Amino acid sequence: MNRIYLITLLLFVVLGCKDSTKTKEIGNEKEPTGINNVAYKWGEMALKATANDTERFQPRPTITSRYLGLISVAVFDAWSRYDEKAIPVYLKNVERRPEKERSLKNKEIAISYAAFRAMSEYYYSDKKLFEDFMGELGLDPNNESLDPKTPAGIGNLAAKAVIKARKGDGANQYGEEEGSNGESYFNYVGYEPLNSADKNVDPNRWQPKYFSDGKGGKFAPGCLTPYWNRVKPIALKSGDQFRPGPPPMIGSKQLENEVREVIEMQANLTDYQKALVEFMRDGPQSVQQAGHWLKFAQDVSRRDNHTLDQDVKMYFYNQVVAMDAFIASWDSKMFYDYARPYALVHEYYDNQKIKAWGGEGKGMIEMDGKQWRPYSPKTFLCPPFPSYVSGHSTISGGCAEALKIWTGSDEFGSKAQLVAGAMTEPDNLGDTITLEFPTFTETAEMAGISRVLGGYHIQADNVAGLELGRNVAKEVWKFYKKHMGEK
Repeated sequence: MNRIYLITLLLFVVLGCKDSTKTKEIGNEKEPTGINNVAYKWGEMALKATANDTERFQPRPTITSRYLGLISVAVFDAWSRYDEKAIPVYLKNVERRPEKERSLKNKEIAISYAAFRAMSEYYYSDKKLFEDFMGELGLDPNNESLDPKTPAGIGNLAAKAVIKARKGDGANQYGEEEGSNGESYFNYVGYEPLNSADKNVDPNRWQPKYFSDGKGGKFAPGCLTPYWNRVKPIALKSGDQFRPGPPPMIGSKQLENEVREVIEMQANLTDYQKALVEFMRDGPQSVQQAGHWLKFAQDVSRRDNHTLDQDVKMYFYNQVVAMDAFIASWDSKMFYDYARPYALVHEYYDNQKIKAWGGEGKGMIEMDGKQWRPYSPKTFLCPPFPSYVSGHSTISGGCAEALKIWTGSDEFGSKAQLVAGAMTEPDNLGDTITLEFPTFTETAEMAGISRVLGGYHIQADNVAGLELGRNVAKEVWKFYKKHMGEK
């Protein structure tokens, strides 16, 4: 199933692109654009590594968003020394190179060493993959020069500066945070949910749920990175800078209506909606939400025949937004510790008959409300962490706004084609569906509503998440402009 879906995933984006093999004249140089520029190629490597990381360590979107964000910063910092005005984020005491050295070749070398060193640190399991790619580029992966007057040295220094600056940033990558046991990403804050998988003592709060282990047993995953609200953002002042107001509580008319909406939406899922849920869920070989929006950014690069400079800048802004949006989303999630529809439906419709999805191969059936479940495989029924706000909505709202601001237009034009049900009920496939993403804003809204359709979130989670993400993007834009030397 994973291999089939991977092939499908690789064929997803069907763009009406301009010719991505074109070159642009830069002085006497012919500069590769689109898929041929080196920044784009390193973006592809980052996505491959993210997919591999998901296969090895299971989905962990917070962690991979930090990897992608810091890789993009390392690349930007190295590139900045060959730009007229750009100011690096973490690289210090390395002078801007004189104009005569600001060649495409030197930029390619500098960003390649920065990407290689940063990826080797964060995606260490794939170091051989990165070494091989360096070889394809004609670069020596064993060149560890720290000479600030050479492009290789600048690239190595940029990655080294990022890695050093982000140790002890709250992510607990090295098991170094106080309260940790030395294990990477250990829950050093000691968070334990108020509710257990077997007993829901406060239905307003998050309750873990049992998943199938795929071998006839079951397990209830713990909360994913419950301390992520403590991770230091790159551009935001703090994770709670734009924290939304509270979600609707049990007893409110709003929550009653929104829980009913989730049930009704699921009971009437069309093939188009199933395909939308699955595409945005991102399934096996997932690159998580930050990677999904890096893919969308690459769609823009191909569409507009970006140069290396353009991709370095766009990915930098895009992925800093994704990383900081995850921190902001987790701030809200852990502050409110809010219930998911999986538990809320059971609370509201405990002894009532409802129409809902019965599970793989069963279609829509009548059932007791207590049997309701999201439209998901039994091995991953819903994300294992609190609900409010939706991470998909936050990151999509933020990254869509970022691409809109950066390109100066809301126009997108991407398409994706997939078979409805392929990721959720492969023995009950629906039609082949084409999803169209005309604008960045609509793409974000489609990502957000897909989480309600799938039964992972209520509308309040979605609406507040989209707004939070857009606020993050606008704040990060100020940071971006500053580091471009424009303010």
